[in-house]
Amino acid sequence: MITADFKRWASSETTLLFSNKEVKNNWWRNTSQNSAFQPFLDEIRNEAKRLLQENDQVLTYSLFRIFAETGSRLEYEKAYFEKRRRLNTFAIMVLLEPENMEYLNALENTIWSVCNEYSWCLPAHLMNSPETSTQVNFSLGRPFVQGFTIDLFAAETAFSLAEILKLSEDYLSPLICKRIYEEVYKRIFHPFKENHFHWESQTHNWAAVCAGSIGSAALHLIKDAEELSIILYRVLPAMDSYLKGFNEDGICLEGYGYWQYGFGYYVYFADLLKKKTGGQLDLFITEKVHQIALFQQRCFLNQNLVVNFSDSLPTASISLGLSHYLSKIYADFEIPEFNLRPKYSDDHCSRWAPAIRNLLWFDELASQQPWKSRTFYSKESAWFISRHHSESGSFSFAAKGGHNGEPHNHNDIGHFIIQGNNEVLLKDLGSGLYTKDYFNEKRYSFLCNGSQGHSVPIINHQFQKAGSTRFGDIRTALLDQDVETFALDIENAYEVETLQKLTRKFTWMKKNQPKLILEDSYSFTEKPDSIVERLITPKLSITKDDVGVILKGKEKLRILFDQSQLKLVVKKLDFTNHFGETEENIALDFIVKNLDKECSVELVFQFEK
Repeated sequence: MITADFKRWASSETTLLFSNKEVKNNWWRNTSQNSAFQPFLDEIRNEAKRLLQENDQVLTYSLFRIFAETGSRLEYEKAYFEKRRRLNTFAIMVLLEPENMEYLNALENTIWSVCNEYSWCLPAHLMNSPETSTQVNFSLGRPFVQGFTIDLFAAETAFSLAEILKLSEDYLSPLICKRIYEEVYKRIFHPFKENHFHWESQTHNWAAVCAGSIGSAALHLIKDAEELSIILYRVLPAMDSYLKGFNEDGICLEGYGYWQYGFGYYVYFADLLKKKTGGQLDLFITEKVHQIALFQQRCFLNQNLVVNFSDSLPTASISLGLSHYLSKIYADFEIPEFNLRPKYSDDHCSRWAPAIRNLLWFDELASQQPWKSRTFYSKESAWFISRHHSESGSFSFAAKGGHNGEPHNHNDIGHFIIQGNNEVLLKDLGSGLYTKDYFNEKRYSFLCNGSQGHSVPIINHQFQKAGSTRFGDIRTALLDQDVETFALDIENAYEVETLQKLTRKFTWMKKNQPKLILEDSYSFTEKPDSIVERLITPKLSITKDDVGVILKGKEKLRILFDQSQLKLVVKKLDFTNHFGETEENIALDFIVKNLDKECSVELVFQFEK
């Protein structure tokens, strides 16, 4: 990936965002008056007016220590990300209205405050770090060296400050500019040069976000070719590690939100690097990166509903800037509908890089279209996703195999989702509230992470086990215009000694009103104690009749089953979602009555008008 010409490219004076100052000023002036941009700019202006009335967030010690004492992340992070929102908003307003001193003063005060923070990292990422060490070992006889950790948000802060500096240095005080250079070098470049960080060899979003942010900041700020080369020689292998976390199919096993996050930062860095090297270093050219880019158009169920396996939210917005950029690189990249874009204030982490590129990369002439009818199946990742449009509306079905040691893993082998006309009737809970316990040995006690919160069997009162050795084997995957079949052997997901075989077969019949047939076939060495076929649904109206049960929200889904074989028990399940809100969900437990060493269960899901 790196050639002998690298230092020559690094020493070039290429401007990365705009070709010169005049082009930059003209772009912002024209954009502020362009009607196509007004929905974006109105949201930013409204947020700026609100923030001017608010005091700057102070990251106190009382907030900092909450995570260590209770495991809660919300209190500190709310203040931290609100300050980043101020940073982003006032920076954009200075570019739109450079004559408005109120915004410039607010931006400079926010930059000063960020530069004064004890750490740019989140407390949740500082366990066993120099910042949390209480050891006192100082001496005037040796140089003082302060240790700094680099996590996702420290790296992002450096990227944000570097890019804001390059866009607004004509307006900022020279002292503010100096402080940005000083803090980025002190907190990011020097620690990165002198230390190895765990995320450099990781195969998930951390590698792309941390390395991509550091590399991007370096491309903006480091003028010396030798020094820039030192940083980029370290960044590029981390980007390679990130790509190793994907199979060749491009599926992001962490979920769509982490695709948008990790791959987004891969793209931001790759774009700047490509410009810096005059196109000679192009991180977009491999087929694997191409397939990763196409993940977005494959993983949506309908409109804003996403296949939310792993730690993913059930609904998602589209980064239009990122989508418009990728559509210019890959001819088969589909640009989604404009109304799927997020509002400016929707990103609770207030990330600069996607926010500014939603403006810089927005193409008002780009075509857009709703998600097409399509089936996507991958043997490598064992995902099956089918979208179907008919006269009755839009319907979709998704199921997964894989293993229980995936990134942001949930124990969910054999789990599935059913959606009709933008309503999910059999659901995935998605990501819960991130706390200390969510990422330690207690992880699978959380409803959304353990198989108890998924539409999979409970056998002899046991849930699925965690680990990469717990996997599903694909038996069948047949794709046809009208009927599709996806079958898995999932017995290995369980630690039930007497269980020899468990085959889960889905038959998706794509009629005007689609139907899904679920068949589970069991084989034991001795009669099991219990089998429960669990289904997870949102809070819906539930009505039993002679042939089954009807789930009714805006849509109606009938579940047909043999009532002589199965007993239905309805349980309420409360779930704390990613934002700390309590959701009411339902578990439909179909208890097998007549247990034997060989048995099978059939459930039929039929959409009805």
